[in-house]
Amino acid sequence: MKSLSRLVLISLFVVFMLTACIVPSRHGGVDVLLPPPLPMVIDLGPDRYYHQNGYNYYYQGDRWQYSKDRDGSRSDLPRSHWPREIRQRGDRR
Repeated sequence: MKSLSRLVLISLFVVFMLTACIVPSRHGGVDVLLPPPLPMVIDLGPDRYYHQNGYNYYYQGDRWQYSKDRDGSRSDLPRSHWPREIRQRGDRR
């Protein structure tokens, strides 16, 4: 009997831990695909756009956004995908 109660407790713990790993989508159940991370160093032109792998990235001084279309609606890029350094074209650093 002691073994059965221990098995039930372990099973409940495992089920609880597995549900903690499921992240619900904020967009009505549709999975959101993130673009690939940006390179470590970005050279930006005066228009502040960067294009890579079919995505357009836009830098606004304190944040990065991305979209498939340059003039389409943009989404915030997670900080984990940001470059470490941003250079303006023509900078000689």
